[in-house]
Amino acid sequence: MSYRYDSDLIEAAGNFGVFDLTNPQETRAKLIAASAGRPAPDTTGVEVTDLEIPGPADNPRVPVRVYRPAGVDQTLPAVLNIHGGGFVIGRIEVDDATCLDIARRVEAVVVSVGYRLAPEHPYPAGAEDCYAALLWLAEHASELGVDATRIAVHGISAGGGLSAAVTLMARDRSGPAIAFQYLDLPELDDRCDTLSMARFTDTPGWNTPNAAISWRHYLGERAGGDDVPVYAAPARAKDLSGLPPAYVVAFEYDPCRDEAVAYAETLFAAGIPVEVHVFSGAYHLAYLIPTAKVSRRRAEERVTVLRHALHG
Repeated sequence: MSYRYDSDLIEAAGNFGVFDLTNPQETRAKLIAASAGRPAPDTTGVEVTDLEIPGPADNPRVPVRVYRPAGVDQTLPAVLNIHGGGFVIGRIEVDDATCLDIARRVEAVVVSVGYRLAPEHPYPAGAEDCYAALLWLAEHASELGVDATRIAVHGISAGGGLSAAVTLMARDRSGPAIAFQYLDLPELDDRCDTLSMARFTDTPGWNTPNAAISWRHYLGERAGGDDVPVYAAPARAKDLSGLPPAYVVAFEYDPCRDEAVAYAETLFAAGIPVEVHVFSGAYHLAYLIPTAKVSRRRAEERVTVLRHALHG
């Protein structure tokens, strides 16, 4: 198909071949190699600490990276960050810039999770690792200088789907009270049967074939079937009552667009306060082009929304 991409995104559209998910191990290696030699992120004004925390029973330790504004003595809100990568690629480091920006400008402690990846570790491994990180964050709020009543979850792509899953898990397990959920381009529905999935089969880097592959890695033969749990694919949840307010981001030419909007509508129907922003002219991986105007608007909006949600 032909797409009316934003002018800032056209030149980069052909540069995302590395996001081939048919061989996750090879793609991870390519991404690490591509990042080699890049300057370390500027951590000015933020204290960054790497830890391993208690995980679920089948994974005793989960790596997390904690970002805290330096020189701030008062108790702060917190953001649990969950990286993207179609459940099969990605690592803590890829979200350094985002987490540093949130820590600085939202004035929050950020805990970013290095959850296990499929296909080596299919569902529920990743979701349970992220939930374990939420538990740890809430239980150690005092020593982290965090207000446990002001914890948000934030994730992009698969991380957005995992953020929605963790929020459902916290409600159903009487876990920590989540104050806000920020679902950025969330991957929520293994059925891949929306209009945007039908249309966007050849969009840059992330498209319908990649989405289907990622779900098969994550869920195996269950993907698209009748017995997929809501914590694996939150779009399958019928009851979203009792969840915290949400902000949902979608891009016009993203195969995940319609499942994100549909999830927001289901939240609306349950009486949950929701804001939705569909950015026109953008494809899924546009967020990796920080100089594009649409990407800058999205980043500014993230700060504004999280500050309002966590600071009032």
